[in-house]
This record gives sequence, structure tokens and C-alpha cells, in this order.
Amino acid sequence: MRSPFPGMNPYLENPELWSEVHSRLIVAIADDLSDHLSEKYRVAIEKRTYFSGGDDSLLVGIPDVSVVGKQPEQSQLSATATLTPPVEPITVTLPMAEEVQERYLEIREVATGAVITAIEVLSPKNKRSGEGRQAYERKRNQVLASMTHLVEIDLLRGGQPLPILGTAKSDYRILISRSDRRPSAQLYAFSVKQEIPRFSVPLAAGDEEPVLDLQAVLQQVYKRGRYHLAVDYTQPPQPPLSAADTIWADGLLREAGLRA
Repeated sequence: MRSPFPGMNPYLENPELWSEVHSRLIVAIADDLSDHLSEKYRVAIEKRTYFSGGDDSLLVGIPDVSVVGKQPEQSQLSATATLTPPVEPITVTLPMAEEVQERYLEIREVATGAVITAIEVLSPKNKRSGEGRQAYERKRNQVLASMTHLVEIDLLRGGQPLPILGTAKSDYRILISRSDRRPSAQLYAFSVKQEIPRFSVPLAAGDEEPVLDLQAVLQQVYKRGRYHLAVDYTQPPQPPLSAADTIWADGLLREAGLRA
């Protein structure tokens, strides 16, 4: 079954689904590009790893020495206060460090191993304050300071968009930063009502560039992942749509027979 939306399906942004969607989409993009690249290039699936706390910013580490030093004093006070009931422990939850792995793509030149183009599909942690965003911004800045092209795909309405100067708000964005044109870059900004635009993936100068039909790739991901069985279209998407888009989506889903 095809996705009922003409462009990005907002129901796929649900945190319970996005990790799987992201993994499938990364592989699908790699496969699609490999079918259209000459043997001068190969597409590698890479990953970066970082540690994130439960709130994306707090990590469990060595106890504060000053706190440890105060414990005997607290015991002495409780011993002298004989009329006070003894303090009983309560169960608490510690913010444990979580290992996070994020996959991205690199188009490499086979002869030299040089990374010609980096392709990123943003995750929620990249758009929230914390180590996830910091790790991605470090990588982004390294690429922008190099001779590697950057393709940055943002299919998430939630969170804080990555820095781009002088842009209007939009639901989704695709950024194409060619190394020889920086600081200028191409930006495709589109709404939930619009099809995902097709775009050329930059390569070395003079080489024929493949056109990525991300809309078609995402439709294949939706079909192969059988997301029509995982999504409850009778409920609003998460994050919610604007009031106007909610009315539009309701009509679309009713027309598709997914709502009564």
C-alpha cells in the first residue's frame, strides 16, 4: 500500500517509528544512488557514536567530592536528633548514559578513498539541545570546512532546525552545499502538502551527477516496511500538524478510506 500523503508522511515522524524509518531510508538511498553511479564511486554506510543521558545532556559520572565529604556530617546530625524518625531510603532513577549510533552516507572515490559527498538524514537528537546536536554540528562544521560536498535531509517538523542564514520557516528542508560554492548553498524548503523535490547529488567536477528521487525512495520504504499496518490514521500525527494542515490531512485520509 502506498503512503496516502503526496510528500513526506507526517506519521512516520512518530518517535516510535522514526528510528526504523531512518535506518531503512539510509539503506534505500544508498541502494538507489549505487544504481546510478559509475564504478568510479561507491556509497558507504558510516556511523558516529556518542553517549547521551536520559535528557540528552546529563551523564552519570564520578560523584562530586564535595557531596561525598558531607555524608559523615549528615550521619552525625541524625544521631544527635534522637526525637526525629530515622530517614528511610526511597527508590530513585539515575540518568544512565546511553550509547547512540547514527548512520549516514559517504560517496567515496574508489581510486583514492576520498570522501566526495556526505549525505545526512537528520534524527530528532540532531535537532534538540544536547550531545546529539553537538556531535552532529561538529561533523557538519568539519564537512563545511573541507572539500567534501554536503547533502543534509531534514524530514522532521519537530526540534530546532540547523543553522542556515536568511531562511523562512518550513516543514521540511533539503540542503545541498557544494564545496566550490560555499558559503552559498541550495535549499529546498517544502511543506507537508508538497511532494519531496528531486535533486542532483554533487560529485567531483565534470562527472555526471545522479538525481535522487527521494519521494520514490520513501514510497518504497513505506511499502517494504508495511507502515500502513503500523500507523493508526484515526489518531493525529506526532508532532501534531498546524490547524490548517490538520483539516487538509483529515480530508486526505477520509478520501483514502483511512478515516470514517
